[in-house]
Amino acid sequence: MSTQQTYRGGAPVGHLAELGPIETGAVLYLRLWADGPEAQGQVWNDFATLLGPSCGREALKSFEALCELCARYGRRPLMRHSVTCECVGADESCFANLIGYASEGAREDALLLAANMVRPDMAGALAGLAEEFGMALKRLSIRAGKRAAIQPNPALSH
Repeated sequence: MSTQQTYRGGAPVGHLAELGPIETGAVLYLRLWADGPEAQGQVWNDFATLLGPSCGREALKSFEALCELCARYGRRPLMRHSVTCECVGADESCFANLIGYASEGAREDALLLAANMVRPDMAGALAGLAEEFGMALKRLSIRAGKRAAIQPNPALSH
């Protein structure tokens, strides 16, 4: 495998500012989750604060399962940019679109993206979790004033 193939999933394909609130939230929460326990605490805090403890716990549960499924059954590890980066990588874009389509009820499109991310026998489960998490992000977005619950620092990059 060449170096280019190894890092292709991290290749910038856009900017966070170009995404809608659901997709932006999906990318930023994915980045935070990968940053470790302290950042994962921020994810929980956002969910609990904006959705309440019970709904926040359910959102966190679906998000954890989504991340676990990607990690365990993924075709390869998802490449991510840093939490503060303005860019969106190819893998992050795929993840964001999966969540976006699923949150809109576009199950066939979500399933198609899921099949590119994980083993075929796990694609349906990934699409279902993406729908649950996408709906939670919709509620978060509404409660946060129709914008993403987390805002990146535009002065920082990679």
